[in-house]
Amino acid sequence: MPDSTDPSRRPSPPDRIVYTLRALGKADLPATFTLGSVCYRHERTVKHDFFAATGFYLSPSGERVVLKIGRTQEYGGVPLLWLGRWLCNRETRFYQACADLPNIPKLLGRVGKTGFVHAYVPGRPLSKEHPIPDSLFDELFALLRTLHQRNIAYVDTNKPQNILQGDDGRPHLIDFQISFDLHDFGDNVLTRAIVRRLQKEDFYHVLKHKRKLRPDLLTPEEKARGKQVSSFIKAHRFITKPYFLIRRRTFKRLRDSGQLAPEGSK
Repeated sequence: MPDSTDPSRRPSPPDRIVYTLRALGKADLPATFTLGSVCYRHERTVKHDFFAATGFYLSPSGERVVLKIGRTQEYGGVPLLWLGRWLCNRETRFYQACADLPNIPKLLGRVGKTGFVHAYVPGRPLSKEHPIPDSLFDELFALLRTLHQRNIAYVDTNKPQNILQGDDGRPHLIDFQISFDLHDFGDNVLTRAIVRRLQKEDFYHVLKHKRKLRPDLLTPEEKARGKQVSSFIKAHRFITKPYFLIRRRTFKRLRDSGQLAPEGSK
């Protein structure tokens, strides 16, 4: 039997850091999963970070779907399966709350303790590489207003990869992992104030994308609003900067040393 104490068999320190930063640790997304009577096979892992792993899967008929599995790996000896369950439960709640909206992918079912499946949206993230239709940002603002009327703050509009320009030319929102509503902490004066604050940030970040991708469509009012960075955003940047700095440096060390991070690691 191999000696597990053999130093040559132990992961190097950079490897150990990478695996602790992955939601599933050393494990990858499953090769297959079954939903209803359909077996889907793994096509590609698109993201594997601290909180979740996300991948594309194909049915025998070629239908593509998206599987997202929340964290199951412990961190520093602290079990975090509960966190993966909680994140999965709350994100599926948002998809269910938006089930009637054509710009939100449909929730298709649950997989395991921390996973769920939603429909695949043919399209691409917002980018300068593809022409942006004149109507896209107006439709995106309208979609956000609909979410806001339902007391939902999307929160993650700062990431262009979460805003898809569908093949239908319309905007689609994916990834409700950090969205906020009045469910988790109750409907009270404080939570409503937080929701309103976060909803303002939703519009701020979309204006930032609009200024970058379609500045010709900006109104004078939007130009003025887009330059106002709130203290909330400044605080968020200050808090999250050390975490992302560690991640970037870790993966840079791996690349410089000729090592490859596991598929989808971000």
